[in-house]
Amino acid sequence: MKRWSLVLLLCGILAGVGGAQAPKAAAPAEIAIRAGKVLDVRTGNYLSDQIIWIEGDRIKAIGKAVDLLSQVPAAAKTINLSNSTVLPGLIDCHTHLTYTPDMAGPAGLHISYPRQALIGAHNARVTLEAGFTTVRNVGAHGYSDIALRDSIRAAEVPGPRMLASGPALSITGGHGDENFLAPQFNFSSDGVADGVDGVTAKVRENIKYGADVIKFMATGGVLSEGDSPALAQYSPEEMRAIVDTAHGLGRKVAAHAHGALGIKNAVLAGVDSIEHGSYMNEEDIRLMKEHGTYLVPTLYLGDWLMENLSTLGLTPNMIEKAKIVLPIARQNIGTAFKAGVKVAFGTDAAVYPHGLNAREFAVMVKLGLSPLQSIQAATVNAADLLGWTDRVGTLEAGKFADIIAVDGDPLADPHVLENVRFVMKGGDVIKGR
Repeated sequence: MKRWSLVLLLCGILAGVGGAQAPKAAAPAEIAIRAGKVLDVRTGNYLSDQIIWIEGDRIKAIGKAVDLLSQVPAAAKTINLSNSTVLPGLIDCHTHLTYTPDMAGPAGLHISYPRQALIGAHNARVTLEAGFTTVRNVGAHGYSDIALRDSIRAAEVPGPRMLASGPALSITGGHGDENFLAPQFNFSSDGVADGVDGVTAKVRENIKYGADVIKFMATGGVLSEGDSPALAQYSPEEMRAIVDTAHGLGRKVAAHAHGALGIKNAVLAGVDSIEHGSYMNEEDIRLMKEHGTYLVPTLYLGDWLMENLSTLGLTPNMIEKAKIVLPIARQNIGTAFKAGVKVAFGTDAAVYPHGLNAREFAVMVKLGLSPLQSIQAATVNAADLLGWTDRVGTLEAGKFADIIAVDGDPLADPHVLENVRFVMKGGDVIKGR
């Protein structure tokens, strides 16, 4: 009898638990930013005395304070930027968060892949604090950038939204291979793949392990040993296999390309962007315009690298290439700007210290872009290249609340962007600030 009483009591408790209403989910946090000026990055117009109303991680509404303020809940947190110019978070389409400048030469062989991921966590925070709320990371060893991206998504470390490529594809002995070791070590980098079958398998493998975008080396490079930036790497057939495989699996493709022939072959293969473009000629420019291919110039690195060549542990071959290629790149990129090639902002941060990304703007303007065009390269154009126009690149209702602020007028002086105040990414400020 006692046993049945206990069973009935337990059933009653369980029934009560089952019948109880589940606690309601907390309402999304709401924030109201009072902005003195908001830059419409599409038109270049300034909108004065604005309210940006944020709900959760998205912008709910943006408009004149006199019209919108009465609609914002009284409990909403207020951020006063009435003396600042407010812009959407910036986008860098060419970063290497898991690398640092001193890893370019043979010394980089001493850094393990797990260590690179931890280095990336530091660099991610620095990049975010510099106002870059979204990046495309185009090349990392051991899928360390995939691990970093996932850790940022899980809110374990602060950092920008990431599209990550994993290991960049390279021919044996090419720009993406490690050519510092003697033959007895029998070592190749994890992105090395040769032949149509080999590159097809490598693209599939990168995607299997989480790549959002595919990066390959269409030519030699500067900060690599024994190859020539002017010469093509990968055949047209291999490039087409890379692009067709990636596009077929829903991934865009970025091609590291300095030399004119490598640029031409990559554009004809259907890549979405050309990185660097140092030796591009009139034919390359024409083809890029015809195909709608983005140019991602990486310009400020030339200034920083030339000032620091002797301190980075680079080989004589790498130093010689830098002295030849960088001045040529400036001239040809300027020609491409004047011709109207589509431009997306990219820095190659890691060649120089992370956090200096915004120094790219002034160099772009010096070579022919207007200040507004340089900002558009890092906002609306970059969002288009990434395929994220529905979520980043402008301050509009429905998009992520990725917001930065500056003092001064970035349309009059691009150097203003080098002193950005990071406000938030998706409604969140950096913890610990």
